[in-house]
Amino acid sequence: MDYLEPNFDPFPVLKSERLILRRIVEEDVYQIFRMRSDLDVMKYVGKDPAKSLEDAMDLVHKTSESLENKSGISWAITLKEEPDQLIGIIGIWRLIREHFRGELGYSLLPEYWRKGIAGEALAEVLEYGFEKIGLHSVEAHIHPNNKASAALLERIGFTREGWFKECFYFNGVFEDTVVYSLLTRK
Repeated sequence: MDYLEPNFDPFPVLKSERLILRRIVEEDVYQIFRMRSDLDVMKYVGKDPAKSLEDAMDLVHKTSESLENKSGISWAITLKEEPDQLIGIIGIWRLIREHFRGELGYSLLPEYWRKGIAGEALAEVLEYGFEKIGLHSVEAHIHPNNKASAALLERIGFTREGWFKECFYFNGVFEDTVVYSLLTRK
C-alpha cells in the first residue's frame, strides 16, 4: 500500500466511559455557533469567531466534505446521557495519506473544560486513527500560549517536535506555532 485508504462508511461512532463521539449533523449548528463564537474558545484557533449560523453551518458542511473525499474525519463530542447535545468537536481533520500521518484538532465549550473530557475523547480518536485508519503518526499544531493544550498533549504522550517562528498569519500578525506529534504504539 502506497498511501492510506480510509473507509468511513458506515461512520464510526466511538464510545468511552462518559462520551459518545458521533457524526456532526446540521442540527448541531446552534451548539457549534455557540462554541465557535465564544472568544475564549477561539483565542488560540487562528480563525475569526463565527458571526452567524451560516458560519457554523460552513463548518458542518466542511466536515461532511472531508469525510466524503476521505481527507479527514471529525466527530461531535457528546455526553452519553445527552447524545444529541454537542459539547465539542474533535477530529483528525487533515489526513496526509501518502505519509500515513494525520493532523488533530479539538475544541470544547468552556463549561466542559478541566473535566478530563478532551483527554477521554482524544484517547478514542487516537486509538481509531492508529488501529482503524492505519496512521503511523499524528500531529497537533498549537499556539505557543495555549498551555492547557500543550499540557494535555504531553500528558497523553505527545512530543514537542518543533517551534515554527512566525509561520502563521492571522489578523495582520505573524504568529508562532508549536508542533507536537505521537507515533503509533505498535
